[in-house]
Amino acid sequence: MTGIRCFVAVDLPEEMREEIGRLEEGIATAGLRLVRPELVHITIKFLGDVPEGGVGRVKEALATVKAAPFAARLTGMGAFPGRSVRVVWLGLEGDFTSLSDKVETALGPLGYPREERGFIPHVTIGRVGRPNARISRELLAKIGSRSALDLGSFTVDRFYLKKSTLTPGGPIYEDLAAFPL
Repeated sequence: MTGIRCFVAVDLPEEMREEIGRLEEGIATAGLRLVRPELVHITIKFLGDVPEGGVGRVKEALATVKAAPFAARLTGMGAFPGRSVRVVWLGLEGDFTSLSDKVETALGPLGYPREERGFIPHVTIGRVGRPNARISRELLAKIGSRSALDLGSFTVDRFYLKKSTLTPGGPIYEDLAAFPL
């Protein structure tokens, strides 16, 4: 089945994306694919391929999410899953877990299962294609010196339904709908 590859996300302020670009220069390592700063976002829920006829129902469900705007902070750097690095992330503070829960509740009746591992608020800035000990050692050393970084605060006052088109040059994201808080 083909459809429209979609996810629910919160965007970061432009000035934070610029700072993330500078941070990425400092952690660049062979084997690490960095996320282009203009594409960095906070994924609330990945939906996968949504049938074209189902996008309208997803929009309607997301429009029912009721939440107040909240203060957020981009702070800390780490890696998943740990010693064998697969993902490099920036940490988040704020009411993201509550927003995620409300999105999950709204989309549940449409057949989108809840995330099994629960929601971990983070911003992915890099992925390791083929993890190995050398890459992990290098990255953990670079991350360790930045583990307490603080990129500042921002207000989350909306979230988006986004379309993701995968291309050889990287993904292209398009806003399908915005939902104010």
